[in-house]
Amino acid sequence: MNEPTTTSTRPYLIRALHEWCTDNGLTPYLAVKVDRSVQVPREFVKDGEIVLNVGYDATGNLQLGNEYIEFKARFGGKPREIMVPVERVQAIYARESGQGMSFPVVDDLLSELSDAATDLGLSDAAEDGLSEVPAQDDERASQVMQLVTSTTKISDSGDDQPRPPSPGGGGRPAFKRVK
Repeated sequence: MNEPTTTSTRPYLIRALHEWCTDNGLTPYLAVKVDRSVQVPREFVKDGEIVLNVGYDATGNLQLGNEYIEFKARFGGKPREIMVPVERVQAIYARESGQGMSFPVVDDLLSELSDAATDLGLSDAAEDGLSEVPAQDDERASQVMQLVTSTTKISDSGDDQPRPPSPGGGGRPAFKRVK
């Protein structure tokens, strides 16, 4: 059966946590995984990541959209225009308390997939897009295939919320709290 296409929850959660920080007098920070699609001052990027203060006091014309987060800010006294695709946001949190939420970034999932495929001896199949995976009874192989399927859906549909492989008993989903 076809699932209805829905928008990602990520931009809504980012806006909600930004509002929560602001309402409570806290400073909202974004942790961003930087690639070519992210427009930030590269001299402030460390280990492929940048942390941005997105409080109203630190930004101008802040727009928390569904596709991009855009604003103007000063870095080293120089005004800069910042544009971050929502799917590159790794976390939003309050500077003072560390409370917030983290998100998976597609590159991290692809790296996990590649590592899992290598562990299973499927590295050639991984390079070919895992179009043909040898039939194995190994539960790990089926999890890799489920991850491949969800990752393919991510890149095809633009949705950035993959569904993790379901546990073997069909039990209730669990919420993992990350601090």
